[in-house]
Amino acid sequence: MTVPPDPQLFLGQLVSRLTGRGGTFEIVMSDVLGAEMPVMRNRDTAVADLLERSQAWGDREYLVTATRRISFAEHAREAYALATALQQRYGVGVGDRVAILSANRPEWVTAFWATQALGAITVGLNAWWAQPELEFGIRNSAPRVLFADEQRAESVAGLGLPDTVVLTVEDDLPRLIAEFAGARPPAPRVDEDDPAVLLYTSGTSGDPKGALHSQRNLLAVTDYHRFADSISAAWSGEVYDRDAPWEARYLLTSPLCHITSLHNTIVPRLATGSTVVMNQGWFGVRRVLEIIENEQITHWNAVPSMAARMLEVADLDAYDLGSLIRFTLSSEPTSPEFKQRLRERLPFGRYTVVDSYSMTECSTSIAVASAQELEQYPGTVGPPVITVSMEIRDERGGWLPDGHVGEVCVRSPFVMLGYWGDEAATAAAITPDRWLRTGDLGVIENGRLRLLGRRADMIQQNGEDIYPSEVERVLDGHPAVRECLVSGTPHPEWGEEVCAVVVLAPGTETTKEELTAYLADRLAYFKVPTRWNLTRNLLPRNTTGKIVRRRPSEDDQPGR
Repeated sequence: MTVPPDPQLFLGQLVSRLTGRGGTFEIVMSDVLGAEMPVMRNRDTAVADLLERSQAWGDREYLVTATRRISFAEHAREAYALATALQQRYGVGVGDRVAILSANRPEWVTAFWATQALGAITVGLNAWWAQPELEFGIRNSAPRVLFADEQRAESVAGLGLPDTVVLTVEDDLPRLIAEFAGARPPAPRVDEDDPAVLLYTSGTSGDPKGALHSQRNLLAVTDYHRFADSISAAWSGEVYDRDAPWEARYLLTSPLCHITSLHNTIVPRLATGSTVVMNQGWFGVRRVLEIIENEQITHWNAVPSMAARMLEVADLDAYDLGSLIRFTLSSEPTSPEFKQRLRERLPFGRYTVVDSYSMTECSTSIAVASAQELEQYPGTVGPPVITVSMEIRDERGGWLPDGHVGEVCVRSPFVMLGYWGDEAATAAAITPDRWLRTGDLGVIENGRLRLLGRRADMIQQNGEDIYPSEVERVLDGHPAVRECLVSGTPHPEWGEEVCAVVVLAPGTETTKEELTAYLADRLAYFKVPTRWNLTRNLLPRNTTGKIVRRRPSEDDQPGR
């Protein structure tokens, strides 16, 4: 790699050249939903256009699994055939919802692009939801068609969905592709700010909230990744050609219903002609290490718990991981000490580990810290990425200067349209001039963001957002529970561990095992507490009667 004498000066000049007048990624001010903000001048306006142009990549590999290698040409043919089936057989059109409830598999991706080819809205449902969560998501999104894999089709069958056609991923999807092979629907008529994707994130009220992303959101994320690729190419002394395939191989290990996998891997890599290698099933660290070695993976976006699992492998040097040039930590915050262990102990760590700050509502990274920045500015998540405006604001929404702690607020073409069917939640999260209130506390130092607290009391575990109020709401339904408090505590592998303090009702008895089983039937497995403290003492309250939240003490009992 060619290292300039002054890397920061080189990077500044490069960014100016790429984003200035006449540059490949020229940035201009434009009206976005009534607010002026920076956008790229040379941009697409419909996600369906990406599928159209992907055919130019021909026989290059787009999706790779342990048993299949799918080219861009094959994928496009199947996506167009399925889109035609959805349109002609089931009447799916612009604005209709098509939901996907499945573990990671190539068919998930095919269904996504078939939906986009029609200008419809893809609804990504969490395959690990418990039955009540699943029922809420389906009824809330009201899809015209729902694709479900065999493991989850049985759960859907009992819901009684008269207005939704349920199709199986294993049987119905390939049957429709075969039946409509060679067909292709006309290009949809959509505007930049028409909706494209609906992904659910937990809400503080207990029910999930649907973050509605626009055509503009997904396309802006794609252009951001193209821009990052061009920076990487220049840093290595290469010439970036937007019309040529980007020679890189991306490992996908997170669920496709998350922005890390969908918005930031599947979508942009169709546009850049790069390969996505998909890990299927539960995360197995040795299996993933073998994939990196055998498939010569160059890029991997991983949740910190996956990185922690790698540190536990005693014979890590036995694997050839030299192909990795970028290892990005995403989905949840990590300590500087943890990142330093990665830099020291992973063979590729010193020059490839990158940290990022992202949230579903913003479609992609808000800020990114390069490997060099992690060394020079430990504890920060870097500066805001291109086209992201960031401010730290006080409780009244007033701007705070650098060095002052406040709420992180951002505005960019990445910010979601709003929460599906929830105007009140949208108004609380997005100001009239399109600033997104993240709810996170942070401070800007040396032009870089340092996060100081979670959004409200949210717990983040293995890339999943867990709101204590949701768990408390379900736990309160148990007859032996008088009151309860759920919080998170740091965990070396998971990011955070869910902890619960339960005050038992007079005259009742229960055990942590019974409470665990009770929640397991009502919540996704990752939301069920793994540390319990059962007590007869009432929880502490402040002068207004609200429960005082605290981190669990050392006396709290570990659960399973």
